[in-house]
Amino acid sequence: MSGPAEDAPQPATGTPRPTAFEEQPTGEGTRAVHAGLPESEPYAPPVPGPVLTSHFHLPGDPADAPYTYGRDGNPTWTALERAIGELEAPGQDVEVFAFSSGMAAISAVLLSRVRPGDTAVLPDDGYNLLGPLGEQLTAQGAHVRRVPTHGPELLAAVEGAALVWLETPSNPGLDVCDLREVVEAAHRAGALVAVDNTLATPLGQRPLELGADYSVASGTKALNGHGDVLLGYVACRGEELAAPVRRWRKLVGAVPGPVETWLAHRSLATLHLRVARQQENALALARELRDWPEVSAVRYPGLPEDPSHEVAARQMRRYGCVVSFTLPDLGFAERLLGAARIVENATSFGGVRTTAERRGRWGGDDVPEGFVRLSAGVEDAADLIADLRQARDRAREG
Repeated sequence: MSGPAEDAPQPATGTPRPTAFEEQPTGEGTRAVHAGLPESEPYAPPVPGPVLTSHFHLPGDPADAPYTYGRDGNPTWTALERAIGELEAPGQDVEVFAFSSGMAAISAVLLSRVRPGDTAVLPDDGYNLLGPLGEQLTAQGAHVRRVPTHGPELLAAVEGAALVWLETPSNPGLDVCDLREVVEAAHRAGALVAVDNTLATPLGQRPLELGADYSVASGTKALNGHGDVLLGYVACRGEELAAPVRRWRKLVGAVPGPVETWLAHRSLATLHLRVARQQENALALARELRDWPEVSAVRYPGLPEDPSHEVAARQMRRYGCVVSFTLPDLGFAERLLGAARIVENATSFGGVRTTAERRGRWGGDDVPEGFVRLSAGVEDAADLIADLRQARDRAREG
């Protein structure tokens, strides 16, 4: 999936499973557990350890070598990239590139594909670093259109664009757009479509199967899920789409460390268990929060009454771990988050531990001061609800 000769035989660290495994009618849990692993060998570890090297023995023509230098490829990357490919597009030929962070992956697509004079469409309600990234594109001579994730403005904005960047569900507002509809409109207009699939994960939504050209995600979040790794990836089909991303990673050097890559691959084995439990907890917490008099605007795509539910149900298999809601003001939100004992006051999402934060503290998100983004972990739902209730009661005391 990466390096100068992707189809060359792998070194002695282990050959990833052949295509036949990808063609078997396996369930997503089985696939998550076994994706990207080598064939079983007597006395060999089931998950090979990280390959710690900056260079490889390199006789002869480098073009014939599976690995040459640590910035171009690493067997540990290869295993994770093939594993992600099996989850993003099971049984299909897909290119995946691991990056040092989610922002490195996002930047690789936007900055390698949008040229001076091109127009890029970005959500105005997505991840807050899309704003500075849009400013960077403008400084480099591109034109940027910022539009909401949901609504007629998005479909109108694709005309004349070179690339449409989607984030669905959006972060932190959790709006959802109809991916098939937007992709079809963008392709008719001659635009590429990239989807930030971080919140949904490939077990919740497969953008490539819905027609997108790129599926991009922060592996820092649910993919790894343990709050101990920074990682990102880009998935696409075909050399025409893959070549600019591969070249960008090589030139910028935004490569992941082998230990981080190995940790993320190890964590994939429990991804299906984690996202299922997180969804159960997120739905339980959303139902709890909508009954609080202090809370307004509870959003979770899994709630039948949520404005995004109808569209989400058509294209998502799971609704993710994030719930958003608004408390009366900054003070109430800070008191509640400070009083929680199990729910951690921290940024990021997708981890095994439940976290929540007042998003307004960062700036860049157009949200009320009392707006809270909560990421459901894998604890017992009853304990999480009890914790939030006691924190609410203490927040009421002022």
